[in-house]
Amino acid sequence: MNIAFFLTPKKDVIYEKENSTMRQVLERMEYHRYTAIPIIDGKGRYIGTITEGDLLWKLKNTPDLNFKNTDKVRLWDIPRRMNNTPVNIQADIEDLMTLAVNQNFVPVVDDEGVFIGIIKRSEIISYYYNKAFERQEAAASNQ
Repeated sequence: MNIAFFLTPKKDVIYEKENSTMRQVLERMEYHRYTAIPIIDGKGRYIGTITEGDLLWKLKNTPDLNFKNTDKVRLWDIPRRMNNTPVNIQADIEDLMTLAVNQNFVPVVDDEGVFIGIIKRSEIISYYYNKAFERQEAAASNQ
């Protein structure tokens, strides 16, 4: 099954551009109550994911950095601990399982690497749960 069925399109995804400030990211994550969001470059290509932990470690490991001056720190200056691997829109749902184990969402890109949306881990789990339920019902009706 093609993953486009599960796609949350870019227009419905909270993401940040790589030239955003740490303060902008903190405020956006707080407002939407997210722990991680995708990062895209000026051409719309997916370049990574920033997490609350990345922001916390930057704050901890940067002398004299506090919330008031986080508007001086650019996103590209924050080391990222996780590498959320993207998949191509042509991928199958089965290709997502290994990624979804360690990621809350899987970024989806086109052939040029342009970010087009995400697939949430909850969508993948629901898909496989429903498949298992359907198989169980089919097996029960065959007995």
